[in-house]
Amino acid sequence: MNTTGHIIQGTWRRPTARQTDFNNLDHWVDLARTLERGTFDAIFFADVVGLYAPYRGDERKYFESGLQVPSNDPSVLAAALAYATENLGIAFTASILQEHPFNFARRISTLDHATKGRIAWNIVTNYLPNASRNFGLDGLTKHDERYAWADEYVDVTYKLWEGSWEEDALIQDRATGIHADYDKVHRINHEGPRYRVEGPHLVSPSPQRTPLLFQAGASEAGRTFAARNAEAVFIQSPNLAAAARDTADIRDRAERHGRRRDDIKFFQGLYVIPASTEAEAEAKAAELDEWIDYDAQLSHMSGAVGIDFGHEDLDTPIGELRTEGVQSIVGWIKDLVPDRPATLRDVAHYTATNSRIVGTPEQIADRLARWQAAGVDGINLVNAEIPTSYEEFVDHVIPVLRERGLAHTEYAEGTLRHKLFGRGDRLPDRHPAARYRKSVAHVR
Repeated sequence: MNTTGHIIQGTWRRPTARQTDFNNLDHWVDLARTLERGTFDAIFFADVVGLYAPYRGDERKYFESGLQVPSNDPSVLAAALAYATENLGIAFTASILQEHPFNFARRISTLDHATKGRIAWNIVTNYLPNASRNFGLDGLTKHDERYAWADEYVDVTYKLWEGSWEEDALIQDRATGIHADYDKVHRINHEGPRYRVEGPHLVSPSPQRTPLLFQAGASEAGRTFAARNAEAVFIQSPNLAAAARDTADIRDRAERHGRRRDDIKFFQGLYVIPASTEAEAEAKAAELDEWIDYDAQLSHMSGAVGIDFGHEDLDTPIGELRTEGVQSIVGWIKDLVPDRPATLRDVAHYTATNSRIVGTPEQIADRLARWQAAGVDGINLVNAEIPTSYEEFVDHVIPVLRERGLAHTEYAEGTLRHKLFGRGDRLPDRHPAARYRKSVAHVR
């Protein structure tokens, strides 16, 4: 995230940590080059456009701990990171709340051209009341209504990306002086509950047309949205059984929407602590634990679900939570300790440690193989420290994964979509966006 404190809070204080350099472009360029050296598919940026819900009555904790504030726009980094690399995908989060779909589609297409087809969009709604008020709304839109909004938002972008310009509309014929074929560029004339967009799209077809589509919603509405639209889904399953259940469920839903099970890849959020021996790795983990701000971990969870845990005793059972925030988090909390009621202390501890793998590179590879067997295609590698978390993974874990055939040794040619799926630069015909590829209304 283009901020200091993303997932693991407090570790920016370590002497070797460089998260506080997030305002420096060289910081991100260096990281992108490290990831490309490790043949990572993409660098992925999360984002928020507002403060988390109050903790102990206000937002003081977020500012004092550096928890996602200050926070910069990640999309601004995309062109620079692409220019500094050759193959690394650049994925960033953008909410339907923060920009009109016409302008967003134009920006994405511009970036996809500039990166030669390496752009991905993580589609999110919004779960922060402050973000809603920042964009003129009275408060947080109801959970399922946000996904109805998202349905229309992506529909507009699909029409612009897939249905506005025919493939051979841009001619640029010096001899005839015809730059584009007028009859092959189309208005979209979208009229819906929230948007009226005439078109046409102002950008000619980019290498991917529609960017690679990421999504992370795990609620009932979120899973349905992912099954229809996503090509890559981020999950934060608390264990292997939950991962197998979650991936199978979304793949089942995708089939019901006319897609194939292998049209979606799943990426589990994990971070690793490698060392040459298991004992050394455990010692590194224990030392890291001393830097983690567990109160900030709890405030992060509290702010996301919209329930102020700050005034409660840490041993208070979670109970039945009802929230308009991130509903998938509520289910995740209940999965943490299935043999007894989860407490706030469990929440603080598990948000910092449940998703990590500690051990030798060989032991880490063993664990990752088990995640793969549970239906997971890859990992979203979370950092406890930048650049160390990534450098250690690239230098020590990637070689073992390559030996076992679990990681690339080199990049495939083509766009990010082709690199990831190996079957073309554009969305397959069974994706819902494909229905807009034949337009009828000419530009007037």
